[in-house]
Amino acid sequence: MGTPPGYRPSAWVHLLHQLPRADFQLRPVPSGFAPRDQEYQQALLLVAALAGLGLGLSLIFIAVYLIRFCCCRPPEPPGAKSPPPGGGCVTWSCIAALLVGCAGIGIGFYGNSETSDGVSQLSSALLHANHTLSTIDDLVLETVERLGEAVKTELTTLEEVLSERVELVAAARGARRQAEAVAQHLQGLAFWQGVSLSPVQVAEDVTFVEEYRWLVYVLLLLLVLLVCLFTLLGLAKQSKWLVVVMTAMSLLVLVLSWGSMGLEAATAVGLSDFCSNPDAYVLNLTQEETGLSSDILNYYFLCNQEVSNPFQQRLTLSQRALASIHSQLHGLEREAVPQFPAAQKPLLSLEETLNVTEGSFHQLVALLHCRGLHKDYGSALRGLCEDALEGLLFLMLFSLLSAGALATTLCSLPRAWVLFPPSDDYDDTDDDDPFNPQESKRFVQWQSSI
Repeated sequence: MGTPPGYRPSAWVHLLHQLPRADFQLRPVPSGFAPRDQEYQQALLLVAALAGLGLGLSLIFIAVYLIRFCCCRPPEPPGAKSPPPGGGCVTWSCIAALLVGCAGIGIGFYGNSETSDGVSQLSSALLHANHTLSTIDDLVLETVERLGEAVKTELTTLEEVLSERVELVAAARGARRQAEAVAQHLQGLAFWQGVSLSPVQVAEDVTFVEEYRWLVYVLLLLLVLLVCLFTLLGLAKQSKWLVVVMTAMSLLVLVLSWGSMGLEAATAVGLSDFCSNPDAYVLNLTQEETGLSSDILNYYFLCNQEVSNPFQQRLTLSQRALASIHSQLHGLEREAVPQFPAAQKPLLSLEETLNVTEGSFHQLVALLHCRGLHKDYGSALRGLCEDALEGLLFLMLFSLLSAGALATTLCSLPRAWVLFPPSDDYDDTDDDDPFNPQESKRFVQWQSSI
């Protein structure tokens, strides 16, 4: 298989591709990319389910820790005002966990950006490939129409002008046959014409999904950031109600973090399977969707010396036919114009049409070469298998750090909450406030004394 220029499977691709896979019955599953295979789908779902197992273990650990803390805590002596020993360590461990979570948020923003850049590169490569394919179809259509118009007008006029000389009419008809042959050969070059698969539609679908994925992750990152910041604020202010609210929010975000980790892990494993050998899957899928021959697809996706250009014979015959038309027109110009001055105008028009046709032909030769489309294929693979996969790995690291930080926070917040001084709803009220209960009581006593 030919490797696209600049693309080599990374070490992460090899590492993830070599991980063992199993279906729901724990039977081994091959690591080849087969998204339509039920066993392979079960293997990816099992990878995602490992995150659910991690969530369950985290919740069990948190529940056991909190039950032990509530039920096995020694009773405080009456009138004790000093905090129990180890309170500062609990608070600082909670703060350290939240700071680790904030660092994970930065990693998450970077991973989200990398994933978005990779998908954008994939979309750009698809759009550029569509531009190349559309240009080929347009050039073929314009060239064939131009030759057909020349055959109907200039060559017909030339035959009428030269009707008195049989040999000159034969030469003009020979040029007609060659022009029709060129048009027929060129029509076979528009291989993408009539294909139902549209790279533009694929790029738009990918961009649509990526926009929502990016937005969801930004909202998740901001939610984790707000939980961390408000939890730190609650610890600093020793606000019990804020700590209680953030404890509930931390539990919610813990579930979301493990859930996102499961999706990221399954996507990263599936993407590594695809990137380890992308040519086979892309060739089979493209042939199934487009119905193109394997010779054409192998030429553009592999683009090596072992695969010949499937259009080479048509290009060679077209070039020979164009050269023959040139030769016949020059011969007619030498022999016919001195005897038939009216033949000069259609001959000049034919030569101009032939020059434009040759320019379009050389442009077609360059566009039909495999270098351009194969470069787009390599760019798409680099965006998907390097940037996007790297971004997914950073998002997995963010999910892991946030899950660990929030689990530690959920274990520490109840102990820190116990260390807070008892709240007094009237501590912050003004002594001169008439709505202050203490001030109202003094006012009643003063009024009774009068």
